Amino acid sequence: MKLVAVTPENAVKETFFCIKDTKRQGFKDKVKWFEKRHKEGLRIKILKNDEGKMIGFIEYVPAKNAWRPIDADNHMFIHCTYIYSKRERNRGYGSMLIKDAEKKAKALGLDGVCVITSKGGWLANKTLFEKNGFQQIETKDRFELLSKTWNNNAKKPKFHNWTSQQKKYKGWHLSYADQCPWSEKSVAAIINVAVDHGVDLKVSKIETVDEAKMAPSGFGVFNLLRDGQLLDDHYLSATRFRNILKKELNI
Repeated sequence: MKLVAVTPENAVKETFFCIKDTKRQGFKDKVKWFEKRHKEGLRIKILKNDEGKMIGFIEYVPAKNAWRPIDADNHMFIHCTYIYSKRERNRGYGSMLIKDAEKKAKALGLDGVCVITSKGGWLANKTLFEKNGFQQIETKDRFELLSKTWNNNAKKPKFHNWTSQQKKYKGWHLSYADQCPWSEKSVAAIINVAVDHGVDLKVSKIETVDEAKMAPSGFGVFNLLRDGQLLDDHYLSATRFRNILKKELNI
């Protein structure tokens, strides 16, 4: 097994693992986003076997630059990690990826590594991290915040209060970031459905770390709201959005 570092220079060749079609707009948007974030310390590593087959990946960044609603400036933060095939799981590959993030955190003089997990969509389950010495330190809605530290005096990571941010959004509102390359496809589908149903949907892109940290949901980089109420916090299909409209508008 070998870990391949994705960089702005080789991203088209290596892809981002979670999205491999370099012609998709979502991939192109992620590349532009990644070019800026790489300078801020964000790293993407892809795990490959001896034949060059991609097994899994991890994306991590110093938490002061994490695109999630957390306060953990003395930690490394894991945005995403995934082992694709169920046959490849329970072989220690996920732990290899986590240890790479730990190694980088120690090299930077940080106090630990933290991550947001969930049983719901688009985030890893906490089990893998607990096996690697992470401890759950906070829960909110469907999300758990876990941390592993090698400094007992370190300040503990904590969630920002994303619920308090929701009241800022009036009417129908969709905000998203290019951190997740699948957002573009979902946003396009939602806009089309909104137009079909005459829904005045305001769409905005999260452009900075500070905006992401003040996002109105735990996932942070995808937020669908109506009049201060969070309706969903991750990628939506057109069908899922139609079902939300039926419920909200009684149609």
